[in-house]
Amino acid sequence: QVQLVESGGGSVQAGGSLRLSCVYTGYIHPWYSYGWFRQAPGKKREGVAAVESDGVTDYAASVRGRFTISKANAENTLYLQMNSLNPEDTATYYCAAYPPETMDRVVMKRSGYWGQGTQVIVSS
Repeated sequence: QVQLVESGGGSVQAGGSLRLSCVYTGYIHPWYSYGWFRQAPGKKREGVAAVESDGVTDYAASVRGRFTISKANAENTLYLQMNSLNPEDTATYYCAAYPPETMDRVVMKRSGYWGQGTQVIVSS
């Protein structure tokens, strides 16, 4: 049984940093991609960052240059380092493991395995 559990969320002032972690257990196919997604109150879920099985990364334009996704295979952990946070980053953040496709299609299809989310609040 696959499980993904996020941690590291919290409250931070604008300009601050947080690092989210996602520990995954159970068998996940080696060619699956991993990603971070977020959903703000009253808004649709959106892709934030993704890493493919070959290490290629992708970022939403709104976070590129501020957020960094990484994966520690030996620890079965996915990370999201978030710097220069602003109030627009306030959301519940979810990690996911899914067959390779664009983040937009993953959100639309809600494919793969998902965690329960961790909340990030950025105050101005």
